[in-house]
Formats: sequence, structure tokens, C-alpha cells
Amino acid sequence: MLKKAVKTKENKKVSNLAGRVGELEDQLKRALADYHNLDRRIGERSFEWKGKVLSRIVDKLLEVYDDLCRAEKHLKERGLTIAVNQFWAVLESEGVSKIKTKEADFDPELMDCVEVVPGSENQVVETIVKGYSLNGKVIRPAKVKVGRGKG
Repeated sequence: MLKKAVKTKENKKVSNLAGRVGELEDQLKRALADYHNLDRRIGERSFEWKGKVLSRIVDKLLEVYDDLCRAEKHLKERGLTIAVNQFWAVLESEGVSKIKTKEADFDPELMDCVEVVPGSENQVVETIVKGYSLNGKVIRPAKVKVGRGKG
């Protein structure tokens, strides 16, 4: 009888310990899943943050690039032309591209219409300020004059 009582106590202890081990395993699995989700979210936010920072820096550099292009038009110096081309090559290597406006249909996603003038309907007649995108996302829309069409 004593042996049965001891075995019953031991079985209860083993059963309780097995249950506790199962609970701890579940907690560990949940903690690992939470960690992986947090790690993924941090990675996504970091990527977004880097994109925003790059976009702001590139936007400022584009102002300098535009000034250099205007100076190049007036000065027509070979050294300046080389520097402007080099500057553009660096911007392009970072994912910057020009928004094409010449002989293009007006696209409000890529362009801002500053004036409607006589010309082919909904066609860009003149580009006032060049527009640029960074890795497919518009960072500065082109400012253009758009044709109103007949009438």
C-alpha cells in the first residue's frame, strides 16, 4: 500500500512537471514568434527610414545639379560639362531618373501643371522645372505648361 501511495505521488509530480514543461515550451514558441515579428517590423521601418533620408538628401542635391546645369548653359566650359555629367552619373547610380516630359501626355502623378496654354490637348507644351524620381518614386514632380486644345 505504501508503495502505491509513493508511486501515485511520483506520477502526480511527473505529470505536473510534464504539464509545466509543455507550458514553458508554448511560452518559448510565442516569445520566439514575437521576436521574429519584431525583427521583421524593425527591418521594414529601417528600410523606410533609409528611403526617406535618401530622398531628402537627393532632393537637396538635385537643386545643386539644376544650378550647375543652368551655369553650364551660360558658361559652356568643358570642365563644367564634365563635372555636371559626373554629378548626374552619381545621382543615376543611386536610382535617380529624370521624368520625361518632352512630347508627353500630361500625367498628374508625375507632373504639376503651372499653366494651360494653346497647344495640343493634354500635351506638355513646355517644361518649366525638370522632375525627378528615385527608384520609381517621384521626389520632385516636373512643372509644365499643358496644351488646352482647340477652342
